[in-house]
Amino acid sequence: MESRSAQQSAQDRQLAARLDAEGVRNTALTWVDNAGITRVKAVPAHRLEQAARRGVGMSPVFDVFTSDDAITESPHIGGPDGDLRLFPDLDRVTPLAAQPGWAWAPADRYDQLGAPHPACQRQFARRMTERAAEHGLGVRMGFETEWVVTRVPEPGTPAAADPDAPLDFPCAGPAYGMTRVVELSDYLRDITEALTVQGLDVLQLHPEYAAGQFEVSTAAGDPVRAADDVVLVRETVRAVSARHGLRASFAPTVVAGLVGNGCHLHLSLDRDGRSLHRDPAAAHGLAPEATAFLGGVLEALPALLALGCPSPASYLRLQPSHWAGVFQCWGVENREAALRLITGAPDDPDGGHAELKPFDAAANPYLVVGAVLAAGLHGLAFGSVLPEPVSGDPGVLGVRERGRRGIVRLPTTLTDSADRLEKSAPLREAMGEVLHGAVLAVRRAEAARFAGEGDEEIAAETRWRW
Repeated sequence: MESRSAQQSAQDRQLAARLDAEGVRNTALTWVDNAGITRVKAVPAHRLEQAARRGVGMSPVFDVFTSDDAITESPHIGGPDGDLRLFPDLDRVTPLAAQPGWAWAPADRYDQLGAPHPACQRQFARRMTERAAEHGLGVRMGFETEWVVTRVPEPGTPAAADPDAPLDFPCAGPAYGMTRVVELSDYLRDITEALTVQGLDVLQLHPEYAAGQFEVSTAAGDPVRAADDVVLVRETVRAVSARHGLRASFAPTVVAGLVGNGCHLHLSLDRDGRSLHRDPAAAHGLAPEATAFLGGVLEALPALLALGCPSPASYLRLQPSHWAGVFQCWGVENREAALRLITGAPDDPDGGHAELKPFDAAANPYLVVGAVLAAGLHGLAFGSVLPEPVSGDPGVLGVRERGRRGIVRLPTTLTDSADRLEKSAPLREAMGEVLHGAVLAVRRAEAARFAGEGDEEIAAETRWRW
């Protein structure tokens, strides 16, 4: 980590003074571990300048934490030894609208000598973004965030003392129904207001399919910013929920057998400001570079699932005919395809991009955006192609018909997807041995932890981890 210049130090002091004037007393410095849990160290606002200059100490062992806070080991990381430094990204410092007196900043991780920590997921995402730029490729990404909200049981009631008590959903009514908006209009208004005050551009906010389920979409940005934004969205929704006596779950499966929470990734490609999704001479508007990039992503999806669907609970969600994208195929405006091409109207600024549907919010978003970029760039380098697009629901086709069309089911277990990640040379090269090994260690530990447990047990034990 390069030392900060006198000018930067002066800017840091000005920032600290501004935060103090706004009533900010603490700043949460966050990173997301390989199990998808947002971890934090907080510093008083008046020490933010020092944190930016010297970093904040943390253990490398967090890279091998599992979602239930157990600790495993990888070939390069494990045990009590060593130390790292968290450096807040001061360009992203954000006073938190739903947590008065608090601000937030994502952090990068370095070793004690100032070298980038090889398992820092945020720096991995940045390296892949820079690698795309070196190829003259502009990439914009954005996430849809889904969550389920329940009422917090009143203290002293039987439900408060019983962890197995049925969930109390605060709204009724049909899927996507206006009834849900009416019943929770104050809550949803406060979410929109908090996100907007924090500088996030809310595109949509609406009820989803499952009981108590909602979705918010924010505007796309560069890949690192997109990952930062989705972390901020989740923690803002969590904070607003708490202020309304509610509890938000972003878990892939909140109730076994019901539709789960996804966290779909949208991406668009351009060169020199020209969209590669709007080529009038190409099929479906996809310029050759976009076809090769998306072809690389589609080829890598079985391995990418270990990053975007990192929990055994993820695979309870990945069911055919549930719009979760469980088959390795693509389609034009097909919500059952794992890779959905969104064409949009000719004058639609949000048209002309792609969506990856299988991913969920148990994923570390920095790993997701970095790995998708790595897969796409590999496809670009080796001239990957897209097969014929699929229309309709592949889940209703017979096994023979899917085989004839080359439609393959994506991995159905975490062990299966981890095996694919382990064998993926392009992702191993992009991530580096330290990060790749740490992710695999956590995936193996998560799979072993829940081996032999039923769907209901898996859902219940992971429901409030994300």
